[in-house]
Amino acid sequence: MTELKLPTYDDVVAAAGRIAGLANRTPVLTSRTADEELGAQVFFKAENLQRTGAFKFRGATNALARLDAAQRKAGVVAFSSGNHAQGMALAARLLDIPVTIVMPHDAPALKVAATRGYGATVVVYDRYKEDREQIGRDLAEKHGLALIPPYDHFDVIAGQGTAAKELFEEVGELDYFFVCMGGGGLLSGSALATRALSPRCKLYGVEPEAGNDGQQSFRKGEIVHIDTPQTIADGAQTQHMGRLTFPIVRRDVDDILTATDAQLVDEMRFYASRMKIVVEPTGCLSLAAARQMKDQLRGKKVGILISGGNVDLARFAQLIAR
Repeated sequence: MTELKLPTYDDVVAAAGRIAGLANRTPVLTSRTADEELGAQVFFKAENLQRTGAFKFRGATNALARLDAAQRKAGVVAFSSGNHAQGMALAARLLDIPVTIVMPHDAPALKVAATRGYGATVVVYDRYKEDREQIGRDLAEKHGLALIPPYDHFDVIAGQGTAAKELFEEVGELDYFFVCMGGGGLLSGSALATRALSPRCKLYGVEPEAGNDGQQSFRKGEIVHIDTPQTIADGAQTQHMGRLTFPIVRRDVDDILTATDAQLVDEMRFYASRMKIVVEPTGCLSLAAARQMKDQLRGKKVGILISGGNVDLARFAQLIAR
């Protein structure tokens, strides 16, 4: 049995060079209110201001840039609830690669419209009854397409790690770092950068309480599969971690925490009212967990990775008005 090859920080560095000029170097924001409430120095890496509105553009661009000429000509297929879909669609458009995206029928209309707007072909499925991974594999086999999954992919993980790399380069080492988590692509990439650039930093992944497969997997020491969770954090409705993401997370992450939907709404409201930015529910996971740990954060230097800001405005208004 061949040993599984995992990406390293060198792959993150290579990815940063590959996506330079295509992906935004997103700003690091601060908030006096957040500092006072947590009793800490807090730095927000604003990937909601990335192209396509989420960190996913980084991994998608890196993965597509690594394809050979024949693969580029044939095209690619991906499955996603929205952010990887948009990232793939725009990256494929910029690199002139045909792309098909498998999306759930109940994905936010904003994300579906944007994916189509970037030129992708969208195939719709029922996330509660059908297997998106099998649909993706079938399309890849039938049409000779390269399959680029949203998180369990060597080059996707390396690309996602560039966000954390930029954060550490800008603010230096951190004491605590909170990262949103679905299937673990952003978390595992961030872990590679964290252990290289801030080795003593306490690193936490954060997922919805209703979909805590990552936490269960971390505790059990093996990948746990769950039913599709019911949560407003649509970007984290994953059912299991990946064969690449899990070993990196298990090796390099301190713990997996959770947040409730109600806590995510509170953070959406905070970001909008205090920091004047729109953050989707999934992107609020990291701050929600930090608030729960505020007694431990006093006097510390804390990083918060905001994963994205793609949310229908009508839905956003409905949630924060509660």
